[in-house]
Amino acid sequence: MEAAAASPVTPLRLWLVGYALQCLVHVGLVCSDSRRRPAHARSSDVESADGDAAGAGTDSSDSDDDDDEGREQRSSFAKRCESINTMVSFLWWIIGFYWVVSGGDVLEHDAPRLYWLSVVFLAFDVFFAVFCVAMACFIGIALCCCLPCVIAILYALAGQEGASDADIGFLPRYRYSDPSEDGQKGTDEGVMIPVLNNSGTSTSERILLHEDAECCICLSSYEDGAELSALPCNHHFHWTCITKWLRMHATCPLCKYNILKGSESA
Repeated sequence: MEAAAASPVTPLRLWLVGYALQCLVHVGLVCSDSRRRPAHARSSDVESADGDAAGAGTDSSDSDDDDDEGREQRSSFAKRCESINTMVSFLWWIIGFYWVVSGGDVLEHDAPRLYWLSVVFLAFDVFFAVFCVAMACFIGIALCCCLPCVIAILYALAGQEGASDADIGFLPRYRYSDPSEDGQKGTDEGVMIPVLNNSGTSTSERILLHEDAECCICLSSYEDGAELSALPCNHHFHWTCITKWLRMHATCPLCKYNILKGSESA
């Protein structure tokens, strides 16, 4: 290190050569790994096709096992080389950082291009490491925060099943009558008068308290003469409101009763 402090240009050139060699080694490992995977996939397809067509013999199975072992050994060797190259790159970065700092003004004055080239390479490694850590943190935070919402939305969309107009047409329909509108003061009850539905059937009248005479979809009170509909769960709504709702969701807005399945949704 004393030689580096006395003549910092030569060690820095050596560091740049080592940095370039490490990059070449890394590129070579990546290329070999990308070539090995498609070749392994093609050989696996050929072996499976041959086995299905003619059956696997003893000699062929032994040779296949040997090939698999050879590929596994090469793969493990490549992984070890990649790990060693990563550790060496980290140590080499520390050495280069020390040489740049120890050279300081001498390098910047005697060999400015060499100095700034080394600084750029060192800064690129730092930026790449910080970028990878930031991306990992961002992805982790996004998964923790957004994944439950995404799952809930997908679950809601998957469970969203609308009813057809034919299914809606079988629901009982009513016309709401408010006695207070006819001058009968003091009454607290309204009447749901049956109206023939699409199937030609009707049900009996229903007495409805004024406090319950409200559609929970539009949050409006029933007016005299309003057209209503009731679901099998006995909850009632404006006919237009529940029709629009059931076309998107075949469940009761209050109790989640499914008019298609005849049960409450989970």
